[in-house]
Amino acid sequence: MSKRVPLLINGQFVDSKSAETLPVINPATQDVLAHVPLATMDEVEQAVQGAAEAFKTWRNVPVPERARLMLRYQALLKEHHDELAEILAEDNGKTFEDAKGDVWRGIEVVEHACNVPSLLMGETVENVANGVDTYSNIQALGVCVGITPFNFPAMIPLWMFPLAVACGNTFVLKPSEQVPLTTVRLLELFKEAGCPDGVVQMIHGSKQQVDALLTHPVTKAISFVGSVPVGEHIYRTGTHHLKRVQCFAGAKNHTVIMPDADKNSVVNNLVGASVGAAGQRCMAISVAVFVGDSINWLPELVDNLKGVRPGLWSDAGAGYGPLVSKPATERVKALIGKGIEEGATCLLDGRDCSVEGLPDGNWVGPTVFSDVTPEMTIYQQEIFGPVLCCIHVDTLEQAIAVVNASPYGNGTSIFTNSGSAARRYQHEVEVGQVGINIPIPVPLPFFSFTGWKGSFMGDLHAYGKQAVRFYTETKTITARWPYVESAAGQPNMTIALK
Repeated sequence: MSKRVPLLINGQFVDSKSAETLPVINPATQDVLAHVPLATMDEVEQAVQGAAEAFKTWRNVPVPERARLMLRYQALLKEHHDELAEILAEDNGKTFEDAKGDVWRGIEVVEHACNVPSLLMGETVENVANGVDTYSNIQALGVCVGITPFNFPAMIPLWMFPLAVACGNTFVLKPSEQVPLTTVRLLELFKEAGCPDGVVQMIHGSKQQVDALLTHPVTKAISFVGSVPVGEHIYRTGTHHLKRVQCFAGAKNHTVIMPDADKNSVVNNLVGASVGAAGQRCMAISVAVFVGDSINWLPELVDNLKGVRPGLWSDAGAGYGPLVSKPATERVKALIGKGIEEGATCLLDGRDCSVEGLPDGNWVGPTVFSDVTPEMTIYQQEIFGPVLCCIHVDTLEQAIAVVNASPYGNGTSIFTNSGSAARRYQHEVEVGQVGINIPIPVPLPFFSFTGWKGSFMGDLHAYGKQAVRFYTETKTITARWPYVESAAGQPNMTIALK
């Protein structure tokens, strides 16, 4: 019989008392790796209240000591890097190299959390009025909640709880019920690093458990990464109950290819960006916008994609792994069929893909459509599979109009040798993250992750508050209120590779 995935409550890994479980399935073989329990409401309550109790003392732990916890943790993560990648690869299906990248990007965030003393510095202005000085400081909020998806089982949990904890908060983590095993190991290592009991809790479940966390009067802030419908529900529910909420949701990322770009660079980069990780990432390039004569490179791109094959995580020759589940596989295949039905030209159809010796895996081969229009279902929906939609326009102006008409604004890129075209694109495009001659402009932890429009909902300061205090010469507090970020603009980040 397969094992049950434990909860983490008040510093102890415990077996849930719930009789309701879901199978954790290896997507390459359909073997049941474990059963994950749907935590009882009493267990959710224990986790939240335990985190609230731990906050009373953790918030007062000196900031350098919190930083030293992160230093010990990042050392353990590096020591167990490959072990974590193997757990992740079997749990999620990623290739070993992709899984190692998932773990490493999480480690980078923990390394950033080691800098928490400088991150928490406030501001001071002397003599804002006659004899009055002002300073601000950043304070912890309390109990924070993280709800993470299946596609990055290491990176995204490590986006959340290390930074929240380093800032003096406590945390309740609800990992994806599809891939919980990596998170268990991450938290085992965090305990080994010296995390005090109760500072991080782990609850498993689905909508009922999530809603209990969203509405609990003790929780202060919520972070979520996942699909648009779930993100909208979490944002509406959390904000309705006066929580700070940040939701990173769906995407339909475009790459614009100018005819003056380097053809080999375009083809090589598009192959990995479109089907890498089986297309199951919010920064995948799912739309290629060919401008002018660059459309002539499409046959070469298709030929290169024909040489990419999925396979088991331990297969060094595999370009990517299986999709996460049978329902996800059927959904992607149905959308491919819908694209053909609606008139797109399928240049490469991956629906009949198979992998020798693994007949039950969730395999979909690389798929390419041309003659795609914005009205088609395959363009409008985030497919989340190894499917590339190709559009042809005549001018850069038309390409920008196509991208800006999308309801999503997570990431985009342009391939060009023209400085003026690159400058115009990054200035006019309504997308938060812009790559110039790189396909996926993902920032390092010391930059913001800046999705726009339907790709991001919420508060960029979900884990901390900034108190503004006015002092007279006699050091008497005359006012204090939470800092509120101006809504006048959005952060934009451009990554340029020269």
